[in-house]
Amino acid sequence: MSKKTPLDFEKALKELEALVERMEQGEISLEDSLKHFERGIELTRACQKALRDAEQKVHILMEKDGALRVEPFEPEEE
Repeated sequence: MSKKTPLDFEKALKELEALVERMEQGEISLEDSLKHFERGIELTRACQKALRDAEQKVHILMEKDGALRVEPFEPEEE
């Protein structure tokens, strides 16, 4: 059993957006819609995993003196 190469987050997200757009147009067959849906689920899971991995890295980077300091994210105001 071979391991799949992890997808690049941005590429996966772009492909997912393109799939959704094609499906929303409603001009593809039911069979193709199901294939697109299946691929969309695959891409969604890959994106979710990439985000979880990034979150773990942030927690590791925030660890200082053996204690984890979790601080709430506050986006910058424009």
